[in-house]
Amino acid sequence: MNFKVTVLKILVSYPDGFAVMEDLKRDMAILATSGRDWADRTKRLAARVPDLDIFSQGLVERISGGWRITAKGRAVLEFMEARPAAPEPIQAPSVEQAKAAIVAPAQLAPLQQPVDRAKRRRERRERRREARERARANAS
Repeated sequence: MNFKVTVLKILVSYPDGFAVMEDLKRDMAILATSGRDWADRTKRLAARVPDLDIFSQGLVERISGGWRITAKGRAVLEFMEARPAAPEPIQAPSVEQAKAAIVAPAQLAPLQQPVDRAKRRRERRERRREARERARANAS
């Protein structure tokens, strides 16, 4: 997980871009334990700006017990998240090529349905009904 990118993402999620240290630590802990997806995403974003330094570049400022993202920080984050330009459009195949590519569809075997499917469906409906009744009883 890239710490600098994560800080920018957390700060931009707050309404005024300011978060106290306790909130930052909590959000960092959540993201750090969220799995491989977040780590991979921050690495990809950080690769777009390899010499990222959030404090010396003025992307984040320290203010009274917390950090605030600056306008420059928001701009850098938007640059990192921007999708690269789309490649050239793919040309459609000609009619002859399309006809040659058509192949007779393979015969697919029908999906096997569980024997007790109806029974499980009834049990699910019954559980939902009981849960609704309990919720009504607890609400009154």
